[in-house]
Amino acid sequence: TTMEIYRHRRGLVRTLEAIERGSLTIGFMGGSITDSRGRSRWPEPVIAWFVKSFPKARIAVENAAIGATCSDQAVFRVKRDLIDRNCDLVFVEYAVNDMGIPAKTRSRAREGLLRKLLAGGTRDVVLVYTFAQDMYSDMVNNRVPETVAEFERLGEHYGLGSVWMGLHAMREVMAGQMRWEEWLPDGLHPEHRGSLSYAQSVIAFLNHELIVSPPDTDAADEYVMPEPLNPRNWEHTYNLSFDRVRLDGPWVIRRCTTIPWIDQTIETPAVGARLSFDFSGRGLSLSFDFGKASADFRYRLNQGEWIDYRFDRPEWCGDDGWLRTVTIADDLEQGNHTFELEVVHGDRPECRGTNLRLGLIGVIK
Repeated sequence: TTMEIYRHRRGLVRTLEAIERGSLTIGFMGGSITDSRGRSRWPEPVIAWFVKSFPKARIAVENAAIGATCSDQAVFRVKRDLIDRNCDLVFVEYAVNDMGIPAKTRSRAREGLLRKLLAGGTRDVVLVYTFAQDMYSDMVNNRVPETVAEFERLGEHYGLGSVWMGLHAMREVMAGQMRWEEWLPDGLHPEHRGSLSYAQSVIAFLNHELIVSPPDTDAADEYVMPEPLNPRNWEHTYNLSFDRVRLDGPWVIRRCTTIPWIDQTIETPAVGARLSFDFSGRGLSLSFDFGKASADFRYRLNQGEWIDYRFDRPEWCGDDGWLRTVTIADDLEQGNHTFELEVVHGDRPECRGTNLRLGLIGVIK
């Protein structure tokens, strides 16, 4: 894979059709670099470009990006947050955050996420790649970081255009058009100037796709989903209803107020409280409303050995509000399984509480 900012693959047919109909819904899925809270990240200038460029179309935005989350979490939210809201165009930004999860997991989760978005052929997907310091050495030596190369293999296979925003910004710095500290004041998160650079590369891509050489919507073929690259991808998942969870101890189900993309949590402050449920599939993922005031837990599958799960607690995280995902299993026998969890005190100085708040139970089939 060579170092290219833009990859124009299959044209943005569904986007143009939506604009011609007079109503376009744009979705975003990613981490903090894309998160809409604060209204200062790269999606803002991109949205403004759509509004200015297509004044006759009603533009709606569904920004479902959440800071410090990865593809392994997005795959369980994408139906509720983007697909059910009828997005015509979706930008996927996980190259940076996915570096923190194992390559096997991210490969399966990413492809599952893309296949869910592409199913039915009703929307366009554009892959966008940002930058983290871990990519610097590769990029300065003209190598494509593995997390980007993996996404590019998927882009090639599924015919998805891509924009390497991080490469665009880095080249601006190399050309003296932007200072490094303007781009990444904290080393990772672009604020206004860096976000504008990211947005300008996406706008240049969109301008080419939709205005300079738009696809012929009349002659466009129906999208045919190719066979998966990884047959064990997470295309087939479902979210287990809280009604199916058995509770033992002082639990309560509450409306979640800290994370707008999660409706409710099952929660307790009590060490020793337990819950259990049955599920049918081959894998299990749990997402928590997590922070420094959260408990650790132990769990077991199918009455096996108990396994202790200890969370790390980075300095930057607050007492709650981080939607944190734990993949419990992904290679079980396909079939019926039982899961049990018990709340334990972390019992170390950085554990400032014993709250366990479970927000999402994701099953992989």
